[in-house]
Amino acid sequence: MRRICLGGIRAGLLIFVAVNGLPKYSLASNSNKGAPVKTITFADYKSEAPGVFHKITVSDLPAPYATKSAENSPAVIPRPANAWPKALPGFQVSLYASGLDNPRLLRTAPNGDFFLAESSSGKIRVFRGINSKGAAQHMEIFATGLTQPFGIAFYPPGPNPKWLYVGDTNAVVRFPYQNGDLKARGPQQKLADLPSGGLLHGGGHWTRDIAFSGDGKKMYVSVGSNSNDDDADNNSAELHRADILEFNPDGSAMRVYAWGIRNPVTIAFQPRTARLWASVNERDQIGDNLPPDYITRIQPGGFYGWPWFYTGSHQDPRHPGKHPELKDKVIVPDVLLQPHNASLQMMFYEGGQFPREYRGDIFAAEHGSWNKAVRTGYELIRVLLDPQGDATGVYEDFLTGFVTADGQVWGRPVGVTAAQDGSLLVSDDASRSIWRVSYMAK
Repeated sequence: MRRICLGGIRAGLLIFVAVNGLPKYSLASNSNKGAPVKTITFADYKSEAPGVFHKITVSDLPAPYATKSAENSPAVIPRPANAWPKALPGFQVSLYASGLDNPRLLRTAPNGDFFLAESSSGKIRVFRGINSKGAAQHMEIFATGLTQPFGIAFYPPGPNPKWLYVGDTNAVVRFPYQNGDLKARGPQQKLADLPSGGLLHGGGHWTRDIAFSGDGKKMYVSVGSNSNDDDADNNSAELHRADILEFNPDGSAMRVYAWGIRNPVTIAFQPRTARLWASVNERDQIGDNLPPDYITRIQPGGFYGWPWFYTGSHQDPRHPGKHPELKDKVIVPDVLLQPHNASLQMMFYEGGQFPREYRGDIFAAEHGSWNKAVRTGYELIRVLLDPQGDATGVYEDFLTGFVTADGQVWGRPVGVTAAQDGSLLVSDDASRSIWRVSYMAK
């Protein structure tokens, strides 16, 4: 066992982590923050800690089947009495809400209320306010009777929405809404069918997220694949899946906006550039460190490889020789994450509470692995962007501690959103909680 020194850039923080074996390290330029940082490529929960930086490049990828495919799903335990999420010095973590029912995606309404999808029970819940202990002041059930709801969006964009849109697993629906509504003011209206079936119904990836273009003219919906790695040729089960779909806001004029994206769990428009980004779960069962999950800009008409290729022109070994004409068209994602991290909701931080260097960066919830021998993920990460809003390829462990020292899991981050005061809320479907992360300047 060796002790590896990782340099953090927060107030001269120096972190030592014990790693079995020697991971590959490189020196990456952190051009956005004005200082170089040490980065680690492939890692697991033992080396995750707030202030540890990572960068994975295409040249770091191993060959397929370099390691066996692992079956290592977590058996979630109750949160131990001494367990609490860990953040860097200066940050404080409080319990915003608990006892929730499968809390998943979070979105902040223009008036500052927080909307939560409780997917397994088909509910949308709304929270209001933050008290002196960092907890919710008020909570209501906004709507029930939904079908595995996940994505939540307000329309039209701007300060005065008239509708709340929800991505059910089989449809886009909406409710009439005005700022301050704690209950739906009318029944749901179905706008568009989506490829149906979720994990509870034997139909593959079930989450559907929604985002509107800044001018409100187009609606985008992310739809994951039906399978891990089935051939999509002439496969009706994969029709309009592993895609980001574009619609008019009324659900008409559907077209495929980008494709070959195995499971784009969440999508978001970057405020400073108006570019669409996605947080993506890649495929399983070709090794511990292959292929990386990713966060990336989504190019109109772009092809991202699934199922025949991964991380650019790498051919999936389960589809040898398929579609050579597409090999050079595969877009390499902007930010490569730990393979099997299960990257879920992402958001762009534009708040004023955190230190200035956080402005414009991405926060993303990593739900945690099942297909890796030693666990990875189970954290909130920060993705570093440069002043132009482009990816540096570097990301940082930001909120950790959801796995005990002996590898037992008590928390699994899913959703993340920013409050009007600039703090973050993070949903956790293992402890059935929402955590609040605030910055207390010293």
